[in-house]
Amino acid sequence: MSDLPRLFPSVVHMLAEAAARRPDGEAIVHGKECVSYREYLRCAAGLAWELGRLDAWGERVAVIMANSIDACIAMFGVHGARAQVIPVNPAYTERELSAILSDAAPRVVIYDVGIEDKVEPVVLELRIPHRIAVGEGARRLTEWRENAELSMPSEFPGADELATLQYTGGTTGIPKGVNLTHSAIATNVSQREAMMPTTEDSERVLCVLPLFHIYAISMCLHSMVYCRGKLVLMDRYHPEELLSLMETQQITIFAASPTLLLSLTGHEKLASTDFSRLRLSTSGSAPLPEKVLKKWEEVTGTPILEGYGQSEAGPVISFNPWEGVRKVTSVGVAIPRTQIEVVDLEEGKTVLPAGEQGEIRIRGPQLMSGYRKLPVETSRALREGWLYTGDIGEFDEDGYLYIRGRCKEMIIVSGFNVFPREIENILFLLADVRDAAVIGIPDEYRGELPYAFVVRAAGAETTREQMLEHCRANLTSYKVPTRIQLVVELPKTSVGKVDKGALADIARATLSARR
Repeated sequence: MSDLPRLFPSVVHMLAEAAARRPDGEAIVHGKECVSYREYLRCAAGLAWELGRLDAWGERVAVIMANSIDACIAMFGVHGARAQVIPVNPAYTERELSAILSDAAPRVVIYDVGIEDKVEPVVLELRIPHRIAVGEGARRLTEWRENAELSMPSEFPGADELATLQYTGGTTGIPKGVNLTHSAIATNVSQREAMMPTTEDSERVLCVLPLFHIYAISMCLHSMVYCRGKLVLMDRYHPEELLSLMETQQITIFAASPTLLLSLTGHEKLASTDFSRLRLSTSGSAPLPEKVLKKWEEVTGTPILEGYGQSEAGPVISFNPWEGVRKVTSVGVAIPRTQIEVVDLEEGKTVLPAGEQGEIRIRGPQLMSGYRKLPVETSRALREGWLYTGDIGEFDEDGYLYIRGRCKEMIIVSGFNVFPREIENILFLLADVRDAAVIGIPDEYRGELPYAFVVRAAGAETTREQMLEHCRANLTSYKVPTRIQLVVELPKTSVGKVDKGALADIARATLSARR
């Protein structure tokens, strides 16, 4: 795996080749609607030319859309116009949309017509020149599918041109805009392909992950065009529908997240679902509890390849290899042409040996060029060619990486570093624990204390005191949570990560009520 499989200059080149080599192949399926690769390219080309007429060549274009065929066309159409696509969560509030669009300053906004009540005021307030409403009652981006005269503008994007402005999904403050070039994105697709090879013309990936998120863009949207496979879309998560699609669409790859897998492994219809065509699943965005991984693999008979990535890294950094050793709870090894090091937390210069925890830094061709309009933040993250991820990790003796938490989430108890993930993993060992999250709360005497939130499985009877006893038996005293609070569900961000800011608010309210 020292070299890469075929490397394209951009994803537009990928789509053009897919349409040339498999024109009649099914490219995207959403409900009863389907487009072929020939139609996919025509529609993306039609949008590219329209954006050109709106003077958006080489500009920025926001795409605020839920999962749909139109959303896929929009992404490639923007790239075809050599413009920078800005994927935005359609569930954002007017305030959140205003913050991102104000920073991004797009020339055009493409959005689902159903959210026009919150998009239109922002577009008018920010004086964005053009907007395109898409959907029932408006227009469809599939309108060019029968136009045989359409082709992409002859000048495809250059490798060093900006391709995507991906806003990081922070839980506090204004997210930062990550600038990614066409080369970074296309190279990362090939890097992922080296670790997890797809089969040309026959793969079928199920995508319920939101296409405004870089994980879904990379692992679903781009990966299927690369191998000329079929992208099966769900616009929202319904477990029964998802399991049905596994069978009817003969899904071969399932791009998942810990939240999805946690829900599905607890579903009554999982065991009766036919997974005979499924060959693998992937998991990213957050660490996957070991018992969830083992149950999924036991029921489906197929592996989960757990990986690690960041928006700033295109996004894939490491993966458990398809061909080779997989290690449970590890995020695998570095993808080709990528270096990963674990360095000291104080200065970030001393490379730590296997078994010691520190900040993860990476170097490779898939890295961002920087944050938009944030030179200070860029200089902090990119130092001497390395991206400092802000994640805490460690290597084992075989070079497999383990994520232990975030630098900013690290809890300092009486001067000792405590990583929330370690406590969470101990809680997950209990069969009655369905989900868990740990945060730090201020303490006048010890600085901070661990505070745990637990979601119990249905019918579970394990008490908070029993959970604490379990922690005391498995953790040194300063790592044991000062309190375990039972909740029905953990609050999640729009991309399915635990919202630890919201948990901090809950903890403060709980402690205040007890005083």
